[in-house]
Amino acid sequence: MRTLVWMMLKEEFRMHTSFSSKYMFLAFPVMTVIFSFAIALTSGRIFEVQPMNDIMLLIHVGVFIYGISVGAFGFMGRMYVERQWGERGFLVAVPQLHPISFKKTFFGLYVRDVIFYVFLLLLPATLGLFASVPFTGFNPVSISFLFTSTFLSFLLGISLSFFMSVLFIRSSFVFMVGVGSIFALFLGQSLFGLYPLEYLVPGLGLQFSLPPYVLNIGDAIGFTIMALAMVALFDLLSIILVQERFESRKMGKVDYILPRVEKRVSFAKKYQTLLGKELVDLARSGTVSKMFFSFVTPLLFLSFTVWFVRTGLALPVGFNTVFYGAMVGFFGVLLYSWLNNVDVTDYFSTLPVTVPQVIKAKLLAFLIMTMWISTAFVVAISWLNNDTSLLWLALPVMFVVSIYMVVMVAYLTGLRTNSFLFNPGVLIKFSIMSILPDLGLTILSFTLRAPGQVIFSITGIVLVCAILLGTTWILYRGIDKKWSRTEFGD
Repeated sequence: MRTLVWMMLKEEFRMHTSFSSKYMFLAFPVMTVIFSFAIALTSGRIFEVQPMNDIMLLIHVGVFIYGISVGAFGFMGRMYVERQWGERGFLVAVPQLHPISFKKTFFGLYVRDVIFYVFLLLLPATLGLFASVPFTGFNPVSISFLFTSTFLSFLLGISLSFFMSVLFIRSSFVFMVGVGSIFALFLGQSLFGLYPLEYLVPGLGLQFSLPPYVLNIGDAIGFTIMALAMVALFDLLSIILVQERFESRKMGKVDYILPRVEKRVSFAKKYQTLLGKELVDLARSGTVSKMFFSFVTPLLFLSFTVWFVRTGLALPVGFNTVFYGAMVGFFGVLLYSWLNNVDVTDYFSTLPVTVPQVIKAKLLAFLIMTMWISTAFVVAISWLNNDTSLLWLALPVMFVVSIYMVVMVAYLTGLRTNSFLFNPGVLIKFSIMSILPDLGLTILSFTLRAPGQVIFSITGIVLVCAILLGTTWILYRGIDKKWSRTEFGD
């Protein structure tokens, strides 16, 4: 197993560095160290506004969600097996040719990603805190405890995600029941306070049982055992339920629906056939359900966070429908990466199409897939918050931000979104181009209810949206020039 995991780690490293260079890729954890160090230096100001308990809660919930986001091994495992071709095979699929168990390679995949993402993010962030000790006076022992507790929260998230993705492959119905049960557990805690959050995320309980809070050895041992037991349970069930043989799903006889779909998207004109193919591929691959949950989950997390800030912390923050519209637009970009994972694109090299044409077809598919979900969420959240009076502004903001974000990401990453975002140069550009308008719209939305600020805020929001529309048009036209000489599969 040790040899297998080491080979998988090298495989993952080589895959990511193939899109930039090993030096550029290694710059990502270095940036994390610097960012963590900078946050530590400003922690005094942060703690003046926000209690340390609340900061720790947000850190652990964030790390837990991060673990969930990188742990869909069941989805990836099937994709890796179904995409075995030429030089681009993956070690997780070697049981098709060699006498090794799929369960073993899948557990190796799990261990690989735990190690990979800890060294990519958690460990560099911890090193940044250690580097700040001479300036902040933080206790190194407390920093070590923080790393241990957040590691357990991350491990729980990645194990839960592994288990849920395996459930999805086994049975969509059981998967839905599992997702509903998880949401019910978190709602039971957040809305009704039926049990402490530490029972759901034991790493948080461990954090509060150790310095700089207290030193309660009994509680610390109890929460550690609880966390490890939950992780072991999810891992064991995942390994038991993983299929011993991953074969391509038998679709049986299917209707030839491409011409019918093409007619429905006649508005796409020269992209009509490519767009029709994208929509057919999405329907037949089962990607739609994965996209739906990957989009809805952060929206529900956003709603929980806002509720926590308003109710749990009782902070007078002016969240409103316009704020939600902007956030929904930014989260929508998650779906574009899914569109680039439906199938390989190498075979396009034999067809009279170009990379920019395929990118633009995927952009159209993105708009068709997301606009109705985004609109429904913004309308629903405005109704629940009795804030429908701002829908006239929130919906245009949501549309503009959604289109801007997906075009910007398509321009920066082309058809390799997940890999190119590990390139520090691309990541820096993405961060600047996303954070600046996000911050501007958030601040302006908070001032909409302030006396005498309404006209100023609306004018500012309209101006930001106009700038985003202009930038979107420039980037959209730039896709042809940037990606025209790129070959499929590069």
